[in-house]
Amino acid sequence: MLERLIAYLDSIKERDPAPRTRWEVLLYPGVWALGYHRVAHWLFEADLFFLARLVNHFSRMVTGIDIHPGARIGRNFFIDHGFTVIGETAHIGDNVTIYQCVTLGGTNPTNGVGGKRHPTIEDDVIIGSGAQVIGPITVGRRARIGANAVVTDEVPEGATMIGLKARSTLMPAEEWMREFMPYGTPCDDPCEPSRDGVERLESELAALRAEIADLRAAQQAADPQQPAQRSGTAD
Repeated sequence: MLERLIAYLDSIKERDPAPRTRWEVLLYPGVWALGYHRVAHWLFEADLFFLARLVNHFSRMVTGIDIHPGARIGRNFFIDHGFTVIGETAHIGDNVTIYQCVTLGGTNPTNGVGGKRHPTIEDDVIIGSGAQVIGPITVGRRARIGANAVVTDEVPEGATMIGLKARSTLMPAEEWMREFMPYGTPCDDPCEPSRDGVERLESELAALRAEIADLRAAQQAADPQQPAQRSGTAD
């Protein structure tokens, strides 16, 4: 039991550079929420539904994380920061990482029968902050859900989902093979300015200035009595 706990804490340290020791990880709300959920799920499986809900509500009060007692969660599950909601029929595999304000939500069955209505998250998936994964869909192994994405369709293995409604982008092999990608999406591309984009904007700006100068010259030639306008002034 102690070895499993140590292995779990070490798995979180590998994914989060903030903690210096395992003792710090023990203070994480996601760790406590998962611990309470293990108890609640055991009670739920024993048909002690009220007690399971009682543990769930206490956990939500002290951690800000709401995991339904019926949800099935694998090994080394890490909720970073918290404020996450996980529904009753959600299934979560091993080594899954979820950032803050994520919802694994369900759809409202029209026939009144509950059934499977929450997502299945396979092994090694990373879900970025604010993402909403809705319905009885499967998020394939090693898939990445970008921040604030809204996912309502099946996610192929190794895909990256971005946008609202989320669309799939192919992940390069060198990214797919990485053990862990913080926040679920590559950080270099969106953060670094594109030199080609800057040069294109400068060219378009120069062309617009030349066009404005030509129009003003033509207007002055047509009506020499009209005073020349300063750049940026209106009629």
